[in-house]
Amino acid sequence: MPSTAARLIPAWLRHYQIATLPTDVIAGLVVGVLVIPQSLGYAVLAGLPPVYGLYAAIVPVIVYAWLGSSNVQAVGPVAITAIMTASSLHAYADQGVEQYALMASLLALMVGALLWIAGRLRLGWIMQFISRGVSAGFISGAAVLIFVSQLKYLTHIPIAGDSLIGYLSSMQMYARQLHPLTLLIGVIAFALLVANRYGSKWVWRSWLSLSYAKWAERLFPLILLSIAIVLSINLHWSAYGVATIGSIPQGLPSLKLPYVSDFHDALDLLPTAGLMALIVFVSSSSVASTYARLRGETFDANRELNGLGLANLTGGLFQSFAVAGGFSRTAINADSGAKTPLASLVTVLVMIAALIAFGNTLAPLPYAILGATIMASIIGLIDIATLKSAWQRDRLDAASFMAAFAGVLIFGLNTGLVIGLMVSFASLIWQSSQPHVAIVGQLAGTGHFRNINRHNVVTFPNLLMLRIDESLFFGNSESVHRRILLATQQYPEAREIILIMSAVNHVDLTAQEMLITLNQELTSQYKRLNLSFVKGPVMDIIEYTPLITKLSGQVFLSTIEAVDALKDH
Repeated sequence: MPSTAARLIPAWLRHYQIATLPTDVIAGLVVGVLVIPQSLGYAVLAGLPPVYGLYAAIVPVIVYAWLGSSNVQAVGPVAITAIMTASSLHAYADQGVEQYALMASLLALMVGALLWIAGRLRLGWIMQFISRGVSAGFISGAAVLIFVSQLKYLTHIPIAGDSLIGYLSSMQMYARQLHPLTLLIGVIAFALLVANRYGSKWVWRSWLSLSYAKWAERLFPLILLSIAIVLSINLHWSAYGVATIGSIPQGLPSLKLPYVSDFHDALDLLPTAGLMALIVFVSSSSVASTYARLRGETFDANRELNGLGLANLTGGLFQSFAVAGGFSRTAINADSGAKTPLASLVTVLVMIAALIAFGNTLAPLPYAILGATIMASIIGLIDIATLKSAWQRDRLDAASFMAAFAGVLIFGLNTGLVIGLMVSFASLIWQSSQPHVAIVGQLAGTGHFRNINRHNVVTFPNLLMLRIDESLFFGNSESVHRRILLATQQYPEAREIILIMSAVNHVDLTAQEMLITLNQELTSQYKRLNLSFVKGPVMDIIEYTPLITKLSGQVFLSTIEAVDALKDH
């Protein structure tokens, strides 16, 4: 049993193997260097000065590395949390950078508190109720909004809003403020980044080996950023009206308690914080669980809640906005050879070095480059493949996707997510209310029973065997009742009705009353109701109820036993 002091040290560090140190260090350096422009861009996307992107990649990353569930997941500022931060805090944009930053930290603090509380309550199971369609539709809609929102950096038009209609309306209203040179820089950067990201097969792999082409593709955004800084200095872009990020404050993030003068402001943020917490958990868990499965490791959803919660809680105290596990940075981390969270700690050192030594170096960087970087990276989150797959295989999930996607574009992120969840839950309720009830027959010479519409089976004139493929509860009892009566009308000569309960794991009070009524109705028609394959936990519930004590037929251990006993009656 480890001591209290030992338990404070994570297992990966207690059992660290020195042989993995080189790969962890290399992966941490690569991720740190490559995500600097991404972190700067996500801070801008959140409505904050670029330096806050580096702040958000320090303290939360350290905490998650210590407490998180994944060995390779790289947390930090991500597009979804950034756009949700900007969407929820747009009312504070006119109150100054300092107040806006404090509100962003407060939001991160609230998100972290909700995640941590959920972890303590062991609510990790809630992840399974967010359908693939809803999460993909929400992220796809958010990606479109993010893409459109970044046009203000490529055009110099002050676009604002929280929906697609709002963004397009403001763009039309202020179209005359278009800055041609900024647009030219942004469009060229965007085209180059898209070609690098989606055309690397032709751009790099036509003249480089696969391994070198892969590194060239990853390093290109950093190379482009460096070239843009050099051009900005030598061509004096800022003198021609091109907006640059300016000098980044040197020094580490400091401890600052988020403060609001009006408690109602914090209450107003609570619904957004709840939705952000949900999205942070779902997206991060998706990444972490995927890599855990690929690496043969275990994934603990409740530990993930605790890790993400405390990362955001502490980050909110050190000038961070809400963070989550990043799809792209985790992929780079894993592909670069990361074995343990030590790689993330090395990444933190890179961020610290950038804050201390390179603040002035980044000053000439045009905002258009950051906007183009985000736009190019965000295209991949528009998940058309999932929509196509859902349309072919599960129309209800496709409806959830389209509801979330359209809701986000028309009404904004928060309302869009709620709409998607409502459609998803509605489809779940509809599916549960329409359980499959199959008329079955016996496979000749065996003790197996199958659907008469799918297999060549033996049936018996006096028997009607019905298999109920769902637990029985108030939401589906009436539907089951109706289907059973319809089947008895289709087979009027059958006097023995056998309900096969092998798939029934629970029978609630409403369903019990339905079965009692069904028994009475069948008795009045000179038919008998029999049950077979009733599971032990279900029998424990119904054994001493009128359903069993007044059952017109019998309860059989198996369906073959019921057939052997009743087929000659």
